[in-house]
Amino acid sequence: MRVIVVGCEYTGVTTLIEGLMDWGHERDINHHLDDHFTIPDRQHLAPEDRETMANLSPALKERFQRMQLVYHIRLMHRFDHILLGGFHIEEAIYGPLYYYPGGVASEIRQYEEEMPKNAILVHLTASAEVVQKRMETDPHEYSLIRKADIPMLLDRFQEEFDASLIPNKIQIDTSDLAPEALLQTFLSESAQFAE
Repeated sequence: MRVIVVGCEYTGVTTLIEGLMDWGHERDINHHLDDHFTIPDRQHLAPEDRETMANLSPALKERFQRMQLVYHIRLMHRFDHILLGGFHIEEAIYGPLYYYPGGVASEIRQYEEEMPKNAILVHLTASAEVVQKRMETDPHEYSLIRKADIPMLLDRFQEEFDASLIPNKIQIDTSDLAPEALLQTFLSESAQFAE
């Protein structure tokens, strides 16, 4: 299973990916996991390295992200089971807004043309009110999004999901979905793409 999970921060991307990792381990499926496309990387970096990444110049952040995307396209072909959180769609949205303001992200459709045909794109959504409430009640250490940006971000993720060339797509609204139910919802909806 090659899965790319995208969505505005606080819609459940990491929750779904962690659920899929646990589900895979129970079945002796070892997914390659990369949920580190949001700067700073919360998956692999020590606190002092996260601080360094957060303070890189816009030019270095853009270059790092572009190289990271190209590298992970290769990994999608190397691993039968890979989970990517945010990935190219997140970069197209967050990059020009937060990492290198005013800059231009790489044309992401070019990356999709190089992806394995069995990749599954999952878009997690939630209402603006729910995202804001989650942001206030359980803030991330390096929360990226701004409250005022939430409606626009939700629209941008929807636009990029709709425009994606990836044929296998799933959209899940997590507004009223308990975190424990997210994995089962994904498994039910992704069954149509089983090989």
